[in-house]
Amino acid sequence: MKNIFIIASIFSIFMASCSKEKETSTEDLIASKNLKQIRTVKSELEKQKIEISKKIKLLNSVIEKLDTLKRNPLVTSMTLKNEVFVHYLELQGNVKTKQNVLIYPEMAGILASVFVKEGQLVSKGDVLAVIDDGGMAQQVAQLEVTTALAKTTYERQQRLWDQKIGSEIQFLQSKTNYEAQKNNLAQLKKQQAKFKITAPFDGVIDDVIKDQGTIVAPGLGSEVFRIINLDQMYIEADIPESYVTSITKGKEVQVLFPILNKTITTKIRQTGNFINPTNRTFKAEISVPNKDQKIKPNLTAKLKINDYTNSSAVMIPQSIISENALGNQYVYVIKKMKGNYGVANQVIITTGKTQGDQIQILTGVSAGDMLIVEGARSVKNGQRIEIAKS
Repeated sequence: MKNIFIIASIFSIFMASCSKEKETSTEDLIASKNLKQIRTVKSELEKQKIEISKKIKLLNSVIEKLDTLKRNPLVTSMTLKNEVFVHYLELQGNVKTKQNVLIYPEMAGILASVFVKEGQLVSKGDVLAVIDDGGMAQQVAQLEVTTALAKTTYERQQRLWDQKIGSEIQFLQSKTNYEAQKNNLAQLKKQQAKFKITAPFDGVIDDVIKDQGTIVAPGLGSEVFRIINLDQMYIEADIPESYVTSITKGKEVQVLFPILNKTITTKIRQTGNFINPTNRTFKAEISVPNKDQKIKPNLTAKLKINDYTNSSAVMIPQSIISENALGNQYVYVIKKMKGNYGVANQVIITTGKTQGDQIQILTGVSAGDMLIVEGARSVKNGQRIEIAKS
């Protein structure tokens, strides 16, 4: 160590004198404006620079050999292991229901009665409202009487005909008359039923659009009710075409409803067979259980769709990966372990999918290898390192 300090002191004095001489001569040269002399001095200085660099390099090598107090880079490490890696495609979708319809009247007339209110649960076939039928009920009642008479006449003629009493023509006329009356009655009742507005499916009345006493008629603008079934909900999402083979029916999906602060796990119930040429996507429908009825149509949902699973993947933090001048990614594997010391060995890797700050390693390292974590960007290939005690 004493030799080192002596050499360093001598060299410092030499450098200081050179620096002073250089500074003075440079000022004189600039003042003289002698181009030839300036070039000559410049050439001499460049030679001195080369000589000084050689001396510095020599001194560094001596210091490296003689300094017993030098410290190795302190790093932390991790041992790689196989683990389950589940990758998710993150998208956004909207909640929909196929049972969200406007109910229109089939017949024109005055809305005589409305039997439901907004928010009311109804079952399929329940009568929601009645339109004034304009006297059709009386026509039905009258036709029921004449049909009953035609039936009685036919039954009596049939009994007589079975006993070979009366003519065949009388029997056939009574039969034909009864069948015609019965068909007319059925047709009129079918027509009368159209004056009743009924629920097409189980659901909840979301909106009562027309009030009692309003004149209604078939067609646009005459909507009477909106009925929704919140049990049959689903989310529709646009999936990039690159996932057409990995995102299929039955894949697991995690759904987050930010407004409700609610997360559910469900599955894809259907995928589309058509690629939209405009945005190169296909449709996917995700089932949404909705027992508490809190999920509403058009609610925004964030989706995490499982598109890749590996039960024995090697994962590392993305922060420890570096890239060389050729664009290759690499990490440092610790070799030649002796106690808390080892050697940093640079290894080229290829990477796969990412999830958060973790990335899958496909080639280069494997389970059991020890990698440098903290300090990975400050070490060099082949450098001796010290592993920090945990």
